[in-house]
Parts: sequence; C-alpha cells; structure tokens
Amino acid sequence: MARENSRAPKKADENDGLIKKLISVNRVTKVVKGGRNMRFAALVVVGDGAGKIGCAIGKSIEVPEAIDKATAKAKKNMFPVSLLETSIPHEVIGKFGSASVLMMPAKEGTGVIAGGPVRAVMEAVGIKNIRTKSHGTNNPINCVKAAMAGLKSLRNAEEVAAIRGKSVEEING
Repeated sequence: MARENSRAPKKADENDGLIKKLISVNRVTKVVKGGRNMRFAALVVVGDGAGKIGCAIGKSIEVPEAIDKATAKAKKNMFPVSLLETSIPHEVIGKFGSASVLMMPAKEGTGVIAGGPVRAVMEAVGIKNIRTKSHGTNNPINCVKAAMAGLKSLRNAEEVAAIRGKSVEEING
C-alpha cells in the first residue's frame, strides 16, 4: 500500500463557509551554485465572518500551491475574537515588530475604515464598523500580525467580570 505525501496540504471542499483573503504574494530568490531558485510566499487570512480568524504564510515553487498551504495553515491557527455586535468592545493597540495598529470601536453605519492588509483582516473576522490607524512599518505581514495581536487581546465585559470574580453590573458600574 503506497503512503500519501503527508506534507502536502489536503484539498478541502471549497464551500466550507470561510472567508479567504489573499493579502500578498512575495517572490523569494535564493542564489545557489547552479543559478537562482525562485519560490513564492503567500500571506492569507481566513475567517468565518462571525468572530473567528487565522492567518498564515505558505511557501512553494508555484503560487497556487503556496496559497493552498497558507490557507490550510491559517485554518489550523484560527482563534475566537471578542466582538460587540458589529464592532469591537474597546479601543486596543496591536503591536508586532515595528508595526502597530490602533483599533477603535465605531458606531453603526461607519463601515470599515482601515488600510489594505488591516481591512482584509477586519472583513474576514466579521467586523462591520471600526476605525483603524496603522503606525510604523507598512509591511503587509507585520501589519496583519499586529492586527491579529490586537484582536487576540480584546476582552468583553463578561470575560473581564469572570477574571475579576465580579458581576457585569459591578464592572459597568
């Protein structure tokens, strides 16, 4: 019985209900004795549009393979995000490297006010009303990871009350 290649990403059905966004594709060249080896690195964000999100980078010789690898990795790295209706519960700053993303809750009807990579993250997680500002580097990988760090640090009133051992009324006071 022949064994399948365990490193190859498994082809999942395309209708799994997830929002997949390709952020960037980089061409990476490695100079070796025989010439240049070209590979591609794809940054992908995957979300369910209802508060779960993941991101990953996939690398391969072909672009579609790199995108498939990144999508499979991003699905494994998904985590829940605390949302308040269609926005976030409080202001937060996400940092990664020299990138920092300031995320502020917004009223209904504001829309997603964000730059390219951060906008894709917000749309994938299901946030409809938010204001963001990116500071520092505009590298897409670092901006996405900073936004993810900020989303990971969000806490709603119920979570804060549980941590402090108090009721929600005492916290909102």
